[in-house]
Amino acid sequence: MKEILREIGMIARALDSISNIEFKEYELTKGQYLYLVRICENPGIIQEKAAEMIKVDRTTAARAIKKLEINGFIEKKEDQHNKKIKKLFPTKKGESVYPLIKRENDYSNNVALEGFTEGEIETIFNMLQRVRKNIEKDWEHVKKGDKRNY
Repeated sequence: MKEILREIGMIARALDSISNIEFKEYELTKGQYLYLVRICENPGIIQEKAAEMIKVDRTTAARAIKKLEINGFIEKKEDQHNKKIKKLFPTKKGESVYPLIKRENDYSNNVALEGFTEGEIETIFNMLQRVRKNIEKDWEHVKKGDKRNY
């Protein structure tokens, strides 16, 4: 069997490493740019939803979001109907960095897909979505404290 997940992991780690180096000058480290993108694209999102979109646990998300707040990239606002709910919004600083992150993402996509036809790109995308959906079932299961049966 081909080690597909190893390949996906190597790609993800390489791109994450590049992003962490390139965004360091903006005080965005350890994947914080991922959260900032989700918040910019979904103003008013709650922390749990952002964690779910990125596929990390709540503690990891809380640390990254707190750091973004401390560094002035985002702000938390109380929900008008439920004071316990804190919604996340980008600040002017966060909004100003977002286009740079988006441009880096677009560039990385272009580099990664260089030499592929539109049909091949569509096939890769569809297959990776299927892989993600398969994995999400286990992620949800384990996230609830259950164990997988190998």
